[in-house]
Amino acid sequence: MMKRKIVIIGGGPAGLAAAAAAVEAGERDVLILERDTHLGGILNQCIHNGFGLHTFKEELTGPEYAARFEARVRELHIEYQLGTMVLSISKDKVVTAVSREHGLFTIEAQAIILAMGCRERSRGALNIPGFRPAGIFSAGTAQRLVNMEGYMPGREVVILGSGDIGLIMARRMTLEGAKVRVVAELQPYSGGLKRNIVQCLDDYGIPLKLSHTVTEIHGKERVTGVTISAVDERLKPIPGTEEFYSCDTLLLSVGLIPENELSTGAGVRLSRTTNGPEVNESLETNIPGIFACGNVLHVHDLVDYVSEEAAAAGRAAAKYVNEGESAGEEKAIRLVPAGGVRYTVPVTVRPAHMPDTLTVRFRVGNIYKNCYLSVYFGENRVVHRKKQVMAPGEMEQITLKKADLQNVDFDTITITTEEN
Repeated sequence: MMKRKIVIIGGGPAGLAAAAAAVEAGERDVLILERDTHLGGILNQCIHNGFGLHTFKEELTGPEYAARFEARVRELHIEYQLGTMVLSISKDKVVTAVSREHGLFTIEAQAIILAMGCRERSRGALNIPGFRPAGIFSAGTAQRLVNMEGYMPGREVVILGSGDIGLIMARRMTLEGAKVRVVAELQPYSGGLKRNIVQCLDDYGIPLKLSHTVTEIHGKERVTGVTISAVDERLKPIPGTEEFYSCDTLLLSVGLIPENELSTGAGVRLSRTTNGPEVNESLETNIPGIFACGNVLHVHDLVDYVSEEAAAAGRAAAKYVNEGESAGEEKAIRLVPAGGVRYTVPVTVRPAHMPDTLTVRFRVGNIYKNCYLSVYFGENRVVHRKKQVMAPGEMEQITLKKADLQNVDFDTITITTEEN
């Protein structure tokens, strides 16, 4: 059995940033395990621009952004293994993996960083009536087919769901010569960034139907069309609102799920809201020495935030292997989401371990206009910030200062929306 200080599972944007930060923090013994044949993860198929505005102060494509971090990994001589599938992680941080080159092998790690990313929700989760004809793809699969494999999934397209991948594929399919008939969204708001609605739908005259869903898929061998219906406030189809759209392709952009099967096997406690691990200020899970970052922790809107978060996890893992576990019970302050705030990352903060400033990220569960974002230390309101609009598709964040949380007598921090 091999022994390594830090093992990072996943060589996408989160894994690369975490590895670089761990080495720069002084820990040289770092190994990345990646199941694909290339580093970079999902960014390799995201050939559109819009990446790197925060991190590099310039607009890059996905492959360009990934290449910047791959170059850092190589400059720092960080070891990585491609084509390597991690099969399991034990509670005592033993990683079991398999690859063509090394066969089945195990690694005993002092610290593990989970950076496996997320996957798309499938048609099976939607219960749409109809046969199972050819022509139904997840938006991410279609993106890979078009951008990496050189295949066009179809020529007449309907998209269900207005997540960012679906919006971007509406534009991509249009640029490749397909006709995108409509984007239907179950919720009364879009799940994507506002800029993507403007740049990918409005600029190309593609209609977005909110509070609509696909209620029937037509065709036996190949999709020939879909029926779209309006839904009520309980998200149930309204009889009499059916519209038929002819199409040969249906793309599904109906949500992302963090890849946490390995986490569950290790005994990591998951959030019911995000389906990702519950972590403290060091991005450490309930298993000491196992950290999580990126989309395996919670689904991000910008890859720049993934890199920032992953770097924090890398530094925390390096500190953990060099200093070991902290002794004794320490004060932990619980973060409480309320008033439309769905969750927070992290869920607990130990003031003794936090950096001078800590970014807390969260999402709201509806569209809120002309409201306030408030933060309470115990019963005392310390932040009351006016917000023009907050939407589920855009991640929000606040900053906590270590100096404000030391020697305090409260044990909760509440983050909430409040009416004007």
